[in-house]
Amino acid sequence: MESKADTLVLIWSSRDREVAKNMVFMYAKNSRLKNWWPAVRLVVWGPSASLLAEDAELQAELEELKRAGVELLACRACADKYGVAPRLEELGLQVIYMGAPLTEYLQTGLPVLTF
Repeated sequence: MESKADTLVLIWSSRDREVAKNMVFMYAKNSRLKNWWPAVRLVVWGPSASLLAEDAELQAELEELKRAGVELLACRACADKYGVAPRLEELGLQVIYMGAPLTEYLQTGLPVLTF
């Protein structure tokens, strides 16, 4: 089990690209580069999946998150609904069903921020 102090989980569900660039991605990247959190997990959920699959600028920023050591996941049910699961996998996200993992994060007290 992960320690509450070791892992931050960011749930990105907004289709607003400004939220992605200027909040979610910026905080995730800086959290790792500045060692604010030992581990950062970004979960792409809902409409953000289709935005990421089509937006080249966000895809480039995703590469920076990978280099910073952010763990990248996406909700399979959402990605399948939007028809973007293969594209998200190509981008290096682990595309899995997220209901049970999110429940575990919450039940074990991991900090979860939602955007």
